[in-house]
Amino acid sequence: MEKEKKLKSGEFLVRDISAKDVFIPELFDEEQRMIAQSCKDFIEVEVYPHLDKLDKGDRELMKELLKKSGELGLMGISIPEQYGGFGQSFVTQMLAAETIGAAYSFSVAFMAHCGIGTLPIMYYGNEEQRQRYIPQLASGELLGAYCLTEPGAGSDANSGKSTAIPTADGKHYVLNGQKMWITNAGFCDTQVVFAKIENDRILSAFVVDTQMPGVVIGPDEHKMGIKGSSTAQIYYTDVMVPVENMLGQRGEGFRIALNILHMGRMKLGANVIGAAKKAIADSIKYANERKQFCLPIASFGAIQHKLAEMAIRIFAHEAAIYRVSSEIDYMIDELKLTEPDYGRAVIESISHYAVEDAILKVYGSEMLDYVADEAVQIHGGMGYSSEVNVERGYRDSRINRIFEGTNEINRLLITDTAIKRALKGDFDLFGKAEEIFNSMEALQTNISEGSDYFEVKNQAIGNFKKLALLCVYVANTQFAKKLAKEQEVVMNIADIIAEVYVAESLVLRVEKMEMLGMGNALYKDIADVFVFDTSKKIRNFALDCLYSLPGQDSVIPVIDAIEKLAKSQGVNVKEARRRIAEKIISDNDYKI
Repeated sequence: MEKEKKLKSGEFLVRDISAKDVFIPELFDEEQRMIAQSCKDFIEVEVYPHLDKLDKGDRELMKELLKKSGELGLMGISIPEQYGGFGQSFVTQMLAAETIGAAYSFSVAFMAHCGIGTLPIMYYGNEEQRQRYIPQLASGELLGAYCLTEPGAGSDANSGKSTAIPTADGKHYVLNGQKMWITNAGFCDTQVVFAKIENDRILSAFVVDTQMPGVVIGPDEHKMGIKGSSTAQIYYTDVMVPVENMLGQRGEGFRIALNILHMGRMKLGANVIGAAKKAIADSIKYANERKQFCLPIASFGAIQHKLAEMAIRIFAHEAAIYRVSSEIDYMIDELKLTEPDYGRAVIESISHYAVEDAILKVYGSEMLDYVADEAVQIHGGMGYSSEVNVERGYRDSRINRIFEGTNEINRLLITDTAIKRALKGDFDLFGKAEEIFNSMEALQTNISEGSDYFEVKNQAIGNFKKLALLCVYVANTQFAKKLAKEQEVVMNIADIIAEVYVAESLVLRVEKMEMLGMGNALYKDIADVFVFDTSKKIRNFALDCLYSLPGQDSVIPVIDAIEKLAKSQGVNVKEARRRIAEKIISDNDYKI
């Protein structure tokens, strides 16, 4: 991607990007595909045969499988070579996360270790801390956990009550407190723990070894899903933590926590793709085998609609995930020129894309919930039975809307972060929005029917962006500083922004495939249905937003503009979905 073409976080709202400048999954190289295949082989050989045992809470089995994955190098994909890893690109890390996502609760334990359990030390640790912990975490000799949430501090993480008091000799911090919902708690060796030093307002972060006296692990929680992962409370009573175990600087813990959450959201966005592809693959096979009225149920329009819609949403989300992952790789390379510390360069690059992180966490988790739900429905009564994996996948999927910040919190972040970035001068959101507002009557919103296919699609996406900007501008003008308290309106705007980003990413993917000679009518069917559906969704979100504003007389012209901007070319969605379904039913797998 050329330097001048790279977009800042949220800047897609006011700037267009050419399809030639985006990365698409079809461009994975041979090494990336081999890494993904290694991950796939591991879960098929080592994990799938033990799913029932894992779901019964066998901590030792989970620990054994995690260590085995470490011995094979799967835990070191994101770790630089000097610390025993493979130093792969962010795109490659995301592809590995996607592939492991098909491993049910093993995926949760694996991703928690490789991500939030390891990377705070990699990104924020000093050289001595990295040398002490990272090689063993990368190999699986040590297993990690991340300890932020407390009984009274969930979404409001900085309100935690855990304390770290310096000893008189200045050699230790005395840690006291309680953490809950800690993934890998039952078998972790290291913990990244957040606590406040003395009367500090802001958290600090520490690496705590589980064997330190005063660390007590509670019993595993009984959960709705992801039963194979160990989730427990951890209690700290006068734990003597050496001062050299502080991560970063005093009071930097909240920043560390937030930035690691950005990373976790992004990787969750990839993880759910693997889970969704497993669910749709199982559903296609079942629909081809299951007969009713002497015909495979895959031959029925109602089932084809479900399979096609599952495929469309997976394909669209995948386009958005790898689009931004490549942009993160670009920014990492750019930041490394001025930031001597590799770890800081990486985490700052990921955190920079906070708007997209939140979009993809929300959209991906809800995409998976849709796919998992429809997988159960396609299986009918069998889908409600624990004999089949779609039942497990349905239960396991639900946590993703809570993990890494609830979807409600993330929706608020999408809008709030975009506005804050614009006010900071990262891009001219309000200038562009005011320009659109002042020229509403002259807006050219008719889709040119005779234009090139991608001209038509890009014109529709451009109109969707104008719709988003109008909603941001009018809501911000009417509520000003009180907008943050109007959460329903803020979330309406977030949903519009998210839908526009994913729709644009999908169209760019299909256009890039066409440029590379990989395109065909099927991909245009996917784009047609998705853009058509997006137009209806964003219209409703926009009207909900605008009718919630005070001074209705002043927003009537905006509502008229919204009606024009939300229009999209008509599509025979029934036939388009049938063609998509026929392809995957014929392949007896998700091969799009």
